[in-house]
Amino acid sequence: MSTTTWRNWAGTESATGVETLRPSSVDEVAAMVKTAAEQGKQLKAVGSGHSFTGCSVPEQVMVRLDGLSSITSADQASGHVTLGAGTGLAKLNAGLASFDLAMANLGDIDKQTIAGAISTGTHGTGAKLGGIATQIVGLELVTADGSVLHCSADENPDVFNAARVSVGSLGVITALTLQTVPAFLLRAQEMPLPLGEVLGGFDELADGNDHFEFYWFPHTDVALTKRNNRVGPGVGASPVGKLRGWVDDELLSNRVFEWTNRLSVRRPGLVPRINQLASRALSAREYVDSSYKVFCSERNVVFRESEYAVPREHVVEVVRQLRSWIDRSGERLPFPIEVRVAAADDIWLSTAYGRDTGYIAIHQYHRLAHDKYFDAFEQIVGAFGGRPHWGKLHTLEASDFRERYPRFDDFLAVRDRLDPQRTFANPYTRQVFGA
Repeated sequence: MSTTTWRNWAGTESATGVETLRPSSVDEVAAMVKTAAEQGKQLKAVGSGHSFTGCSVPEQVMVRLDGLSSITSADQASGHVTLGAGTGLAKLNAGLASFDLAMANLGDIDKQTIAGAISTGTHGTGAKLGGIATQIVGLELVTADGSVLHCSADENPDVFNAARVSVGSLGVITALTLQTVPAFLLRAQEMPLPLGEVLGGFDELADGNDHFEFYWFPHTDVALTKRNNRVGPGVGASPVGKLRGWVDDELLSNRVFEWTNRLSVRRPGLVPRINQLASRALSAREYVDSSYKVFCSERNVVFRESEYAVPREHVVEVVRQLRSWIDRSGERLPFPIEVRVAAADDIWLSTAYGRDTGYIAIHQYHRLAHDKYFDAFEQIVGAFGGRPHWGKLHTLEASDFRERYPRFDDFLAVRDRLDPQRTFANPYTRQVFGA
């Protein structure tokens, strides 16, 4: 045990002087959790710290699961892969590839741990596909009394429905079993299009591709579209060349983008022109590569983010209302707005529970004020029953979530049963779930 200072990636949350525990087995986790609970201490398992909210902020005791961060079994026939909950997505993707397996869908970064990703409802895009938590078929959960629960659709099914997206409030997830698929290649097609064309054909684009998303640059009429589709038999990989990849993904997307954002801080009046120049500089590219290499990219420019899930049929209207507000507000916004889709699922606190979903994510550079922009966005999506990503900035409380999640009280009942003394609580869980 040691004490340390913890800080999340975005710099929005921190904690000082917390006890740090580094177990190397589920038995050690169980003993540590039981001891903390008996001492009346609050305990939090912490992943990569890539959430913007305070969902993983430790108040007294922090558990790091670095010692539980490897694949322990992989069955190629069934696609079932069991791994430690502290496994990072980048390490997981490389490990799955060695077994000729892959995740069916991923988000656009791979910095998170697998447990952190599912606990906050992290997702990618695909009209027929769910978030990362929908790919979990079993999990191992250590509860406040030191018990180890094995959960699946058949074993402790109510806990399974609650724990796949739980914001860490039910216990410490120590292991997960994934339903993977045979490794596959994706053809990536990226091209700028007029925003009006993208919005007018949104359903066709979303339904006509395995994975579709677009990025709209405020103060412009241009959106960057991304279409990723599985290739046919006999098609081999043809990845982006090293030079083109470095120019597009490192120089332009990170280094130059950081520089233009710093310029935006000093000269906000230049933002519309900067965005217009950036949108004109976009060029089409097409390549074929391993799925996880297409899904995930480097994001090194620090920002603040809010993302809401709305019924898919309202996505276009939300984007139009948001654009109208931006035009009226006088705000200067250098970061693009990201739009993705997902299929309905049955996980109680999944943002896609019970409805086909569209995701709208807004961002602001970390050195620029974001409150006015994020507040206006929250008002717009609220009119459509928007559900915020559990790890991204929002102001909602338990009463709001009760209205937006049909199984919210069922989730609270499971929490009351597993953690009546609130060993796994922190200020954020008290905000979103109540005391």
